[in-house]
Amino acid sequence: MRARSVRRAVLTAAAFLLVSTLPAATNTAMAAADVTVTVNARAGLATMPETGLGVNHAIWDSQLGTDAVSDLMSGAGVKMMRYPGGSYGDIYHWKDHTAPGGYVAPNTDFDTFMGGVRRAGAQPMIIANYGTGSPQEAADWVRYANITKGYGAKYWEIGNELYGNGHYGSAWEADNHPDKSPTGYATEAVAFIKAMKAVDPAIKVGAVLTTPANWPDAVVAAGDPAAWNQTVLSIAGPYMDFAIVHWYPGGSSAPETFAKPDQVADMMYLVRKQITQYAGPNADRIGVAMTELNTSVGRNTQPGALFAAEAYTALLENGVFTVDWWNVHNGPTKASTVAGYPDFDDFGLLSSAGCLPDGTCEPALNTPFAPYHAVKMLSMFARPGDQFIRAGTNEPLVGAHAARRPNGDLAVLLVNKDPDNARTVTIDYAGYSPAASAPQVHTFTNGATTIASTTGGTPTSQTLPPYSLTTLVLHPAAVPVGLPGMPGQPATSAVTDRTATITWPAATPGNRAIAKYEVYRQLGTISEQWGETPGTSLTVGNLTPGSRYTVNVVARDVSGAVSWASPPLTITTGSPANSTCTVRLSTVTDWGSGFVGGIDITNTGTAPITGWTLDFTWPTGLQQVSSGWNGTWTQSATGVKVVNADGNRTIEPNATVNAGFVGGYSGPNILPAAFTLNGTVCRTG
Repeated sequence: MRARSVRRAVLTAAAFLLVSTLPAATNTAMAAADVTVTVNARAGLATMPETGLGVNHAIWDSQLGTDAVSDLMSGAGVKMMRYPGGSYGDIYHWKDHTAPGGYVAPNTDFDTFMGGVRRAGAQPMIIANYGTGSPQEAADWVRYANITKGYGAKYWEIGNELYGNGHYGSAWEADNHPDKSPTGYATEAVAFIKAMKAVDPAIKVGAVLTTPANWPDAVVAAGDPAAWNQTVLSIAGPYMDFAIVHWYPGGSSAPETFAKPDQVADMMYLVRKQITQYAGPNADRIGVAMTELNTSVGRNTQPGALFAAEAYTALLENGVFTVDWWNVHNGPTKASTVAGYPDFDDFGLLSSAGCLPDGTCEPALNTPFAPYHAVKMLSMFARPGDQFIRAGTNEPLVGAHAARRPNGDLAVLLVNKDPDNARTVTIDYAGYSPAASAPQVHTFTNGATTIASTTGGTPTSQTLPPYSLTTLVLHPAAVPVGLPGMPGQPATSAVTDRTATITWPAATPGNRAIAKYEVYRQLGTISEQWGETPGTSLTVGNLTPGSRYTVNVVARDVSGAVSWASPPLTITTGSPANSTCTVRLSTVTDWGSGFVGGIDITNTGTAPITGWTLDFTWPTGLQQVSSGWNGTWTQSATGVKVVNADGNRTIEPNATVNAGFVGGYSGPNILPAAFTLNGTVCRTG
């Protein structure tokens, strides 16, 4: 069935605004709404995994495994704990509990760690020592953990940040292997994986990748055939179960840092594109784990909490199966006042009670810092098995996320990034009807030492305190009973420049037979219906070449009841199979924040082209052309235009001309996939 040409938006606006008692954080009367929040239940995202909320533990931390820390982690909903701690993973020998060159605190051995993991109700993420260890040592660890002790440790990493072993010029990671190239790491990682899985085939083993737009991503070192990710995936892809990425996005101010989670969707798209392109058959089985994350602004105060909430949620919405904050305890670096409260530039979630040379001391041991409360808030917002759905706002200083629960409840997370002003929001719902009663409201405000919980406001109107996190838990107007099941993960085939075929596993009927399936495209917080069919396949047309689309499928039964939206599918269209021109874009060199690109334009027609203009669009707003040659280069917003130079004005049939440019990027560098020459869409080579 062809896609309908008529756009159908499912967005419906709830229109009433009531005056009500605010959460405990504010006691003033509600002001007129100045922000509109939209929640769209038709636009399904990833499902919250059991292992979603994670942290890093380290063997230099004397509190590792203590009851007090384990209980704090349990109270925050932490379900994944990483060990033995970042770069220590490449110097740590588990058998004798030593880390030559590093400090090992008493009572931090593996069994003590596992005792804390079990008390917290979490799972371990274990770093096998690649840098100074061996496949046999790693296999013996698996045997001890899962055969001897019966811990059932499922997730294992092969080393930590091995691209930092000096191969690219910076050396912070221990690596005793003579070959420190990505080829050397990938080849040896395969040996690790084989040895470890020979002991326990049920384990999942991950290999280290670089994070898009974070050094040394895309850098090709001397003598290497390709950059780190392409090389590692090409060799280890058929053996690895997940990719490991780390993210310290930087930023010199809170607003700059708050903007970073907006890059997550493109970041994860690029990681998965690389996995699909280079990891071999069945690459979609490879998951992604963010095993280190932190911020550079207000690490112990409210900016850190707001960043943590947005970053965790954005990553989980985009299918990352664990996000692990760096770390539980770390220690003070410098003292300052951030957002009106003491900040110690401490990476830890909990205070180490350390003092700085000037005599400034952190609060009492294990006092939670603000990001700890953000993690706890996330456990109130999204539970394992909940489905994230699309939410957004018309105000950059207010973030919104939403998750629907199997019992029909809906949770909405609202982030007020305005440090000075309360913001009053009106919330519109599409595909969901909340009960009229006041929702449960959880609020964490600037300087608070706990999350306040109350009942207040309305499902469609809330006031958010300055610099705050707020979670609303709503009940449905009618409890859903007997709905069709969620359609399975859609897949795509026969993708061209203008069409694509979408297929999906059938949904399980509820109380009534399924009448049809509807396919929706996500347009921000609006869903556009592409078509419907009684079967499980739909071919859509009228697509734009070189464009990215995210779609969901819902099942509708004979009574009109609608299922949850399927997991999302991203489709990227290509270029025409036949055209009178071909364009080839190549990267000459890349240094992690910019690159030199070359463009070859070939006339595949039968007549000369005299005078030409080439147009393309950057996929993100964080890419730009800074200079170019063999043509006149201009950029407006994300659109780039190249007009011929005098010396290459004419392109004869079967002839090729070249132009080049220096490009910069401050986010994931997704290359354009469509080019038009004098208005004709070219084939990409």
